[in-house]
Amino acid sequence: MYFLTGWPRRLLCPLRSEEEPFQIQPSSQRFYFALVSETQISIWFSRPSVLIVSYIESVKAAAQFGIYQKAEWKPDDSMIAVATAKGYILLFDVLGGGDERNLYEPVYPKGSPRVKVTPGYKEEQCAPALSLEMKKPVDLEAPITSLQSLQENLLVCTADGYLHVLHWDGQGSNGRKAICLSTIPLSLDLQSARAGPSLDLEGVYIRCMEYCVTLDGFAVVLSDGRLGFITPLSNTIIADLQGVWAADVSDGTCVAVNNKYRLMAFGCASGSVLVYMIDTTTGSMQLSHKLELTPKHYPDIYNKTGAVKVICWSPDCSVAMVTWECGGLSLWSVFGAHLICTLGEDFAHRSDGTKKEPLRISSMSWGAEGYHLWVLPSNQARRRKEEHSMEEDSPPHPFLRAGILQFHFIKSALTVNPCTSNQEHVLLHGEDRLYLTCGDPTQIHSTSDAHPRAHLHPHDGSPLHQPAHPDSSLSQGLSTLLGHKHWHVVQIHSTYLESNWPIRFAAIDTAGQCMAVAGRRGFAHYSLFTRKWKLFGNITQNMTVTGGLAWWNDFVVVACYNFTDQQEQLRLYQRSSNLDNAFASVTKLHADTLLLNVFRDMIILFRADCSICLYSIEKRNEGINQSASVELLQEVSMSRYIPHPALVVSVTLTSVRTETGITLKAPQQACTAESIMLNLAGQLIMLQRDRSGPQVREKETPAINKKLLPFSPPVVLAQCVENVWTTCRSNKKKRHLLEALWLSCGEAGMKVWLPLFPRDHRKPHSFLSRRIMLPFHINIYPLAVLFEDALVLGATNETVLYDGLQGSSEPLEALFPYCTVERTSQIYLHHILRQLLVRNLGEQALMLAQSCASLPYFPHVMELMVHVVLEEEATSREPIPDPLLPTVAKFITEFPLFLQTIVHCARKTEYALWNYLFAAVGNPKDLFEECLMAQDLDTAASYLIILQNMEVPAVSRQHATLLFNTALEKGKWDLCRHMIRFLKAIGSGEMDTPPPTPSTQEPSSTGAFEFFRNRSISLSQSADSISTGKFNLQKTFSMPTGSSAKGADCAENMYIDMMLWRHARHLLEQVRLRDLGCFSAQLGFELIGWLCRERNRVARVEDFVAALKKLHEDFLWPFPVIPVGSLSSPLKNGRCRPVLSTQLLKSQSADSLLNSDMDTAPPLAVPINHTWTDSLGQRSKDTDTASSAHSNPNPPQTYDAFLSLVTNKVEEYSIGSATDLTETSSMVDGDWMMVDENSSTLSLSQAELEHISMELANKGPHKSQVQLRYLLHVFMEAGCLEWCVVIGLILRDTNVIKQVISFLDNPEVPAETVQSIRKGLLAVDAWASSDSLGYKPFLNLIQPQLQHLMESTSEQVQPEAFQPATQSSKLSGPEGLGGAAAPRAEDSRGGAAPLGLALPTLEPAGGYNRAPSEGCPSEQSEVQGDEEGTYDCTLS
Repeated sequence: MYFLTGWPRRLLCPLRSEEEPFQIQPSSQRFYFALVSETQISIWFSRPSVLIVSYIESVKAAAQFGIYQKAEWKPDDSMIAVATAKGYILLFDVLGGGDERNLYEPVYPKGSPRVKVTPGYKEEQCAPALSLEMKKPVDLEAPITSLQSLQENLLVCTADGYLHVLHWDGQGSNGRKAICLSTIPLSLDLQSARAGPSLDLEGVYIRCMEYCVTLDGFAVVLSDGRLGFITPLSNTIIADLQGVWAADVSDGTCVAVNNKYRLMAFGCASGSVLVYMIDTTTGSMQLSHKLELTPKHYPDIYNKTGAVKVICWSPDCSVAMVTWECGGLSLWSVFGAHLICTLGEDFAHRSDGTKKEPLRISSMSWGAEGYHLWVLPSNQARRRKEEHSMEEDSPPHPFLRAGILQFHFIKSALTVNPCTSNQEHVLLHGEDRLYLTCGDPTQIHSTSDAHPRAHLHPHDGSPLHQPAHPDSSLSQGLSTLLGHKHWHVVQIHSTYLESNWPIRFAAIDTAGQCMAVAGRRGFAHYSLFTRKWKLFGNITQNMTVTGGLAWWNDFVVVACYNFTDQQEQLRLYQRSSNLDNAFASVTKLHADTLLLNVFRDMIILFRADCSICLYSIEKRNEGINQSASVELLQEVSMSRYIPHPALVVSVTLTSVRTETGITLKAPQQACTAESIMLNLAGQLIMLQRDRSGPQVREKETPAINKKLLPFSPPVVLAQCVENVWTTCRSNKKKRHLLEALWLSCGEAGMKVWLPLFPRDHRKPHSFLSRRIMLPFHINIYPLAVLFEDALVLGATNETVLYDGLQGSSEPLEALFPYCTVERTSQIYLHHILRQLLVRNLGEQALMLAQSCASLPYFPHVMELMVHVVLEEEATSREPIPDPLLPTVAKFITEFPLFLQTIVHCARKTEYALWNYLFAAVGNPKDLFEECLMAQDLDTAASYLIILQNMEVPAVSRQHATLLFNTALEKGKWDLCRHMIRFLKAIGSGEMDTPPPTPSTQEPSSTGAFEFFRNRSISLSQSADSISTGKFNLQKTFSMPTGSSAKGADCAENMYIDMMLWRHARHLLEQVRLRDLGCFSAQLGFELIGWLCRERNRVARVEDFVAALKKLHEDFLWPFPVIPVGSLSSPLKNGRCRPVLSTQLLKSQSADSLLNSDMDTAPPLAVPINHTWTDSLGQRSKDTDTASSAHSNPNPPQTYDAFLSLVTNKVEEYSIGSATDLTETSSMVDGDWMMVDENSSTLSLSQAELEHISMELANKGPHKSQVQLRYLLHVFMEAGCLEWCVVIGLILRDTNVIKQVISFLDNPEVPAETVQSIRKGLLAVDAWASSDSLGYKPFLNLIQPQLQHLMESTSEQVQPEAFQPATQSSKLSGPEGLGGAAAPRAEDSRGGAAPLGLALPTLEPAGGYNRAPSEGCPSEQSEVQGDEEGTYDCTLS
């Protein structure tokens, strides 16, 4: 509503004086302020804030009259009355300055455009020169306690119990009457008042009094602390007075009345403010509400504030400012919503935590339109500071001089112009700027919201029209703009502001792109599209806006008074045309307009004669300029129901109605204006269309008559209403929210008047009401309601501490933190659902919740609902007869996110409440099993933590094992790692602290794993550095890692190992090599060690053809194809070099071929050591060059590859046909580029190029190749030769096949392995001949090896072949053919391949000795090296 902004401004009095001002009194328009000190009265101007005139009493007169005490202005600002200590009233005439009319005036440079175009440009901006002239004083012969101006009279209360009535211009005794207080009958209500005085008023006088226009009476505080209200019985003020008093109050100190809401706020010595209203039936004083600090928010100070010193209602009557004897300022809305208090938080503490002394205030007053609060600091504070500075012998600071503090406020546009209540924007206006929440038009309708500030450069020449489909994307746009806290600040045009300050009205259009403001005269509007203001070209602006302004499509609708014609008018101005009366559409009005609002194509006006007028608006296209025609539809007189026109706070047309026609089948016509909502001094009154008469069927009715149905008598819907929101949009999916009425009710929070619909088009129950009023509390002050998004928007004051100059020289402003205003929003849906469930309206709650289930924060709404009910019921001291939690739990089970909601809520509440929660929602074991059945493993993991706290360890372990197995099966590696840790902790009794939620992205894994994650490898290292790195790696691996962290003897580790082994066996049996690799990489599983043990069991290949097909499918590897006509020979063309053909066939990589032939590739500095192939004897030179493993690397670039786990990454390779090369191979590899760049160097023929492209087409994704090469290495190390053959076949690598077949001659290789390989290769050959001819060229190439195999197997039956595998581990590396693979694999069982397939990134030339894990290609990082091919790795 009102928000403090910035620092207060200090105004120093230019006249040096020992006296301090102690009272500030504003004139009726608040353009002038009278400051009273002991012997002088000063008048200040508001803008600029300057001292105009000061009257200093002579010493002789001061001795005669006594010191000044109070001042009061005459309503027309022409006189001031001052009360003195010795009972005199001094009347001063306020006179203009004669010839020199202005004291200050603006000076413009010569030739300034303003001087030329602005006739009378000075008058509006000048501070006038005034003088004060004392008239004859009036002696009342008793101390004066209160002054009150009333039309032509001045009422003066004296301490002898009299009420004097003086005429402002009357001289002497003829203009004066006195009434004795004891003759006024005071009783508890007006019925009993006529029986004579019921309160003894002897010796009692009026201490403080204020007149209330709309109640036509005086609110008084008597000298004994009692509160009363005195009202005249007849029209003349002085005639018979009678009064009522408030029971049970005897500590009143001051009073302030609110004319708009008919409220009287009485300050009490206890520190609270009692707000009374007058009961219209009995005339008694009824307590409406209290304004007091709560111990919850202000525990230190709430009962130490002292008595209330001053209460000030703002000029628009929407907020009250209160100060106490001990100091401090506090702001409340009219019905008690607390907005700001300077007694807590940053206002009361310095940044180092020490407490500040609160600012004590002797008097305060609101400035024009409530943009400023003028405050006089109390003199004790300043005197203490002066004494302090005297002690230090320092010269007094300028700020110690008498001065005024000016606090700056910005306020909601709803306070004075409530027509924006049917929109979804927050608009605040300060003295010279607007704050709005909507974003840039380019932002609202774009998907990205990257730039939260709306100060983007607009597109040049952006249209002046609405954005495309404003309705459809409006709500979504608003949702995306909720995330940031910044305002869009628009500075009001200085030319307009200078001559028309203060701004009185502001409005924004429904799209949030256009604003309009109206000041003293005329108005101006601004567009976010163009970032420009439009002002009237004709500066005279002969009209002033009286009833507010609003937007209708592209038109500004203004209710104004025209000075030239001296009449009220309704005008519409087109936004795109120039702002000129020539383009306005004008309608004459018969009475003054007080309020204006727009609903669809209708305007509703409330007039000073208490009547309501409805007008229809239509667009007319007349040539280029559009105009609008306005037509009066209906007038409704409300004078019977409205005692005073100023009491109407807002008037709105809505489509809301209560009658029985509401069904789901026929949604109510949201387009028709069904009823009028009138906020009458806080009472919400509804006038509905009267359909009781004979109804004509709608088809037969002419359109005009349909709108002219009369209105039935008004009904009161709610009390204490500050704001009303309703919308004219309709949405069949969210009818509950869009057809509801939203009310803001001060300290009572919000209320919603919700429609109730029968379910499934059933007939409504006759006993069910059609609507229900539901109250709910929110933590922010509501300024707008987003209907579809189920959100309330608001704003809140934030503070920033300023550590300025410390010590005595600290300026007063540094006592205050810097204030900013931030946007806030709050969900309200859970409150409404809960209220419906409390009232047994579960069906309605379900319909409402289902309509909002698509909102992104819907899960949060559910959690909040459970959480709030649980906290309330589980912590209640008394037993709850009808608990709500079981109902809420049952309600949430209707939604798929039930399981998450319960567990998230449980994890966020303390353990003590869990039993109560699960007693209502069900056993956590059952919920855990439901999660497993629904495959929601993360939620199941959360339930595991609940179970671990509530059940014995055996139960936790049982459920953890279930979850671990499921997670392994689903490949949820992150979760698996957490489960390993969890299971270990259960076993070792480390479960004092529950493990973190598995949903966290940080993988907490074992040592070797961490080592890999944080490592970076440079691809241009020398071989020496690499070999030392290999040595260190080896040491890391040999540490007990992975699942053997506690040593092999630990039962828990054994238990986990068994599960891991079982899963690995399961994967291998199903030929899921890719999954096996990922499993090994992610969980640090010792794949080589395990394969060594399983070499002759599960690591056998039963069916080579099926395995080959499965690998093709898993690794997205295309089956080889050969061009038509090349079946007899892969290369018929004799010109093709033999080297080229062997290279192409043996190494499946064109890159390596081209790289090896490139002149630019620098040779390696250090010869690269061979790995396990060393023991088998050096291969021939041309084999080395042919293999991509030994091709030169690319120019020496260094790649830092950070091996980090990126979880849940989707496979990024497209699954395409074999020829889908461009998609499936990463362009980092540069396959085609390399061919392009080097085709000239190689001078290949067309046929050769075709052949290369064919080979490339036969190759799978680079990532798959890396993965397969890595697996090949693992199987080689483990001695699983059958798998080596299968992978060699799919890679079509002759070296692999040659190597394996040469191994088979080793006597240690079991005979069944040899037989299996032989059978397998024969099966593949047969399959290739019939089904996959692409394999034939490759099989032809390895024909000699196959022949050798057939021959050797027939001879070989040797008993040594069946030795146990463990014996082979005793052989050293180079001793035997098989020794390189098996033994070292056995040695490294401690931690081989902890990462396995972690990454497809680093592929340097294959001669690098590297750990197996480096080549691992899981679904992670895509930083790929420039090489592919065979990878020779070892763990020596």
